[in-house]
Amino acid sequence: MERTNKAKTRYIAQLGLFIGIILLMELTGLTKIPIGPGLNMTFSMIPIAVGAMLLGPLAGTILGGVYGLTSLYNAITGTGGMTFMLFGISPILTILLCVGTRILVGAVTGWIFKGLKKLDRHNIWCYFAGGLAAPLLNTIFFMGFLVLAFYNTDYIQELAAGKGATNPLNFIILFVGVQGLIEAATGLVIGGTVAKGVAHALKLDR
Repeated sequence: MERTNKAKTRYIAQLGLFIGIILLMELTGLTKIPIGPGLNMTFSMIPIAVGAMLLGPLAGTILGGVYGLTSLYNAITGTGGMTFMLFGISPILTILLCVGTRILVGAVTGWIFKGLKKLDRHNIWCYFAGGLAAPLLNTIFFMGFLVLAFYNTDYIQELAAGKGATNPLNFIILFVGVQGLIEAATGLVIGGTVAKGVAHALKLDR
């Protein structure tokens, strides 16, 4: 019983640490680092990916929800750019877009890693696959729901026309562009390295 209580306390403390990291990154603007004209290296998915890998799908779900709430806050206050406009069109759909999709990202990342870890006998590539999964899933879920819920609105149609998009898939590709590749690479390299390093230090990969 004592060991179980200690494990629960450690889990809660570690989860709280990841939540704190997400909030700190959002408050300080550390989620993005400009690397070129209109391009940013984005770190927002890294704590979600690392937390989901080290603490499990439930933690990934919670961390995704926390990040989603910060995204929703930006949408409501006007600092979210596109999501601010979408919130004016449909608050409920924007809540699902900002929060619901990020909850799925954290949960699915955790389950994917859990499955891949069983295949990776030496616990090497599964961490990098998990780090890559989070930004890819974020793009798939967020942009997928965006076109399902808002593609026919005047606002998104104007964005699509401005990018020369002729259909939803074309719009997603043009909208995500090089930025999506940068986010995927960042998750793969940094997310995988951090998760692998922390897991080794805490002896979680044995």
